[in-house]
Amino acid sequence: MTPGPRDPRDIPILTESPAAGTEPEQRFDFNAAHAAILTETLKLADSLLRQAARDIEATLFDRVFDRLRNALPELVDRALREHASAKSSGEKPAELPD
Repeated sequence: MTPGPRDPRDIPILTESPAAGTEPEQRFDFNAAHAAILTETLKLADSLLRQAARDIEATLFDRVFDRLRNALPELVDRALREHASAKSSGEKPAELPD
């Protein structure tokens, strides 16, 4: 028997049980899913936090180095002037601040 053109209004009739001849449905393992989600979330958080720490460290390094770059010329000028004035007056040069 060859199938003829199907009428879209025909509703298929279920003649067999869907579970017939198949394996029983596996149960969802909530604990395994929970552990997998938790593990992946913690790995992602660790990665993001480590990258953020590296970014913060780089930003702080740049800020400190920029401050040093800006302050160093004045510090050197002041130290040279103090040293030159101490030499001319015979005094011991003042200690530089830390």
